[in-house]
Amino acid sequence: MSASEYDEAPIIGLTTYLEQAQQGVWDVMASFLPQVYIGSVTRAGGIAVLLPPQPLGPGTADRVLDGLDGLIITGGKDVDPARYGQVPHPTTDIPRRDRDAWEDALLGGAIERGLPFLGICRGMQLLNVHLGGTLVQHLPDRIGSTRYNAGGGVFTVNEVGIDPGTRLAELIPDTSIAVKSYHHQGVDDLGAGLVATARTDDGTVQAVELPGVPFGVGVQWHPEEDAEEDARLFAGLVDAARAHRAARMEGAR
Repeated sequence: MSASEYDEAPIIGLTTYLEQAQQGVWDVMASFLPQVYIGSVTRAGGIAVLLPPQPLGPGTADRVLDGLDGLIITGGKDVDPARYGQVPHPTTDIPRRDRDAWEDALLGGAIERGLPFLGICRGMQLLNVHLGGTLVQHLPDRIGSTRYNAGGGVFTVNEVGIDPGTRLAELIPDTSIAVKSYHHQGVDDLGAGLVATARTDDGTVQAVELPGVPFGVGVQWHPEEDAEEDARLFAGLVDAARAHRAARMEGAR
């Protein structure tokens, strides 16, 4: 990327984990994110910045969003079921309420200001919950299999059918795509305004969109794990973020 291209490259914020982590002699709470997320953004022409969970003061999320051209809510632990009025299933993760609150505030601000955003796995689920939807806390109870979560850090491959005439179909103009899955939860009741745009053959929602915003897409799978097929999702976000940046710069003149 040339110097001029860097000047025009949109800044994409990616939310992170905040967990106990080991490196060398250190065993501490740390903010981190797998490099595949960062590489997916930079290969698409964006500049990646990490957004660790942190306390929310008045206007904190807005000040962060002021410096971004696009936002990715990344994968991670299960959303707290209390956010959608349920008690935890035995398989549901112990909630990380700090991350839930941080990402919810960023997502709400992004929607309000029309900032392009992409939700990945947990990120799609959080988007649904933010808009008043609910989640299936343990999909095997509903579909009778563990096809979406083999455990042990091994991604499973599932065929996803994409609805025509959607933003997702514009980005991935295939009737179906093989995706890499690692989730045991999924969308149940859709949040207000959301549209399901892709499903697997058992009816599980695999993608949602929020009409009325420049770019608001959530996918249940992990596109960062497929540098070829799913690069189109990151390219779509970066393109929308670039347009958002250009419009913002023009308005500031």
